[in-house]
Amino acid sequence: MDSFALGYLAQRFVYRIGDFLRHWYVKSVHLYGGWIIDRFQEIDYTLAWRITAKNFFQPLYKDYSVIGYILGFFFRTGRILIASAIYLVLFTAALAVYIFWLLLPPYLVFRALFG
Repeated sequence: MDSFALGYLAQRFVYRIGDFLRHWYVKSVHLYGGWIIDRFQEIDYTLAWRITAKNFFQPLYKDYSVIGYILGFFFRTGRILIASAIYLVLFTAALAVYIFWLLLPPYLVFRALFG
């Protein structure tokens, strides 16, 4: 009877570790990734990178003169570069937070075992 209880406890221990790892690493990818994509969509509403890229070669404010085309090109180029830089910074920060999240359990186990 004692070996049955120990076997059951060992099985539940392994199961709970696997369940924790699945929750921490698999489910968190979906939750955090979805949250980050939602934030980028909200930011794109303000920065309009996608719309600016779509209308890149259109004249600014429907001014079909040479000046309108030239100014449109330069303004849209600047807007795309600034928006791209902002996206890169935000993506790098989000990636750093997620890497911290991934490395936290191994670090805590290492500190618990080796002080």
